[in-house]
Amino acid sequence: MIYFPKELFNIIVEQAKDEFPNECCGIVAGKDGWVKKVYKLTNVDASPESFSVDPKEQLKVMKEIRALGLEMLGIYHSHVASFAYPSNRDVELAFYPDAYYLIISLKDKDNPQIRAFRIIEGKIIEKEIKIT
Repeated sequence: MIYFPKELFNIIVEQAKDEFPNECCGIVAGKDGWVKKVYKLTNVDASPESFSVDPKEQLKVMKEIRALGLEMLGIYHSHVASFAYPSNRDVELAFYPDAYYLIISLKDKDNPQIRAFRIIEGKIIEKEIKIT
């Protein structure tokens, strides 16, 4: 299970809406499943169908996470026209088996849906998100 303080949860929902019609992306960091910090990243694809992160930007965030004594809990991105479920591409690019993959669906923009998954060797396992 991943635990999200409501204010941090709202940050990623608002980012998804702000970056619409393109996908947004970012990293959540924390400890013991509790999200403590959200890192909004730039989708260098600038696309409604995919996202890619600048490796330099990602490295900077990873260094900060370590310096703060936190761990990367998950990677998030939005789906602008489909459900909150990993696409084939999402599964192919799931390189962190211990990370939560959080997907924000804006299929119904007035009622965004967020779901969390672990993706391990191509297997998708849904995990619970608890908003605190």
